[in-house]
Amino acid sequence: MSTLLHIDSSARTSGSISRQLTASFAEQWQAKNPGGRIVHRDLASDALPHITEALLGAYFTPAENRNAQQAELILQSDRLVDELLAADTLVIGVPMYNFAPPSTLKAWIDHVFRAGRTFRYTENGPVGLATGKKAIVILSRGGKYSDGPMEAMDFQGKYIKSALAFIGITDVELVVAEGVSMGDESVKQALAAAQEKIAATV
Repeated sequence: MSTLLHIDSSARTSGSISRQLTASFAEQWQAKNPGGRIVHRDLASDALPHITEALLGAYFTPAENRNAQQAELILQSDRLVDELLAADTLVIGVPMYNFAPPSTLKAWIDHVFRAGRTFRYTENGPVGLATGKKAIVILSRGGKYSDGPMEAMDFQGKYIKSALAFIGITDVELVVAEGVSMGDESVKQALAAAQEKIAATV
């Protein structure tokens, strides 16, 4: 059975462009995979804790050597990793906040990027273990960063794509809806272009 991991990170629960587009992708994916399973993780309504020294200690302690506190601390991270590894396809909604993804998404990354689980170190450097997956990353941003003078300020899509590649997810499609704070016509054009790409990607 195919599984889609649907991740939303926008702080906005209404009026969110990225949420609108991830929902559209999930709906079209379900139509093409009627027996498939969708797991929805909302990082705004169910925000993850930031990394602490205690949690880092649990990460780097072998399972058989963890004390009771470490075993408890790592449960949530283990569930998130299991959720990621079980998915065949990911759709991730990523609005741009101050030139970068929301901190809620960074917290998710900190929980699922685990040595020995989603990547491993070798003599030749790190190797991703979350292979064989496709990711559709839906980027929304108020301005235009694809080219021109603001391109150097885009730490959104490049970061997500590079991070996913680190854990072995190299089949990544970026769907960009930009200029959404530049008037109604710009929003209309951005949504139409994004929806066209989603339809071609599903």
